[in-house]
Amino acid sequence: MARPAPSRTAFVELRQSPLLRQPLRLEGEYRREADGRLVRQVRAPYAETTTLDEGQAVVERAGRAPRRIALAQVPELAAVQAGFGALLGGDRALLERTYTVTAGGARERWTLTLVPRDARLAATLRRVVLHGRGAELRCVESHPSKGEPQRTLLAGAAAAAAGRDEPAALAALCRGDDAR
Repeated sequence: MARPAPSRTAFVELRQSPLLRQPLRLEGEYRREADGRLVRQVRAPYAETTTLDEGQAVVERAGRAPRRIALAQVPELAAVQAGFGALLGGDRALLERTYTVTAGGARERWTLTLVPRDARLAATLRRVVLHGRGAELRCVESHPSKGEPQRTLLAGAAAAAAGRDEPAALAALCRGDDAR
């Protein structure tokens, strides 16, 4: 899954919460910059850019001052930076320092399960399951300690999600149950 920097991919994410009447669908792009920064740019239903770099997250929205958050205070974001930076950079040693890694499936449909090693992170995040086909990472499925999994569809799965809002349909796309 290593990708040369810079790299970018579209995403579709469906957030579910008991506080929402219906799931919130986010669309945008993830980028890994040449300097190693990870950027998440939400384009719909609002515009927001989150940049992970040098131990901090910077969240920017139009008309507001940027918010800066130390990654040490938010273990989930620190794990994202370490884990996905390691995945995209092909740094297996860093990935395995952050997570216990288990692979499954075949090249046509595979999974990579990441279980946090850090106890503080493991208290809020049980595991992350990556779903893919060939060299394409199609979905990141985060399983929190409480609540429903959150799915982020990437690349071809994000494109296939056009016009689909039902949680079950997006879950099927995530798992690869939408056989081509």
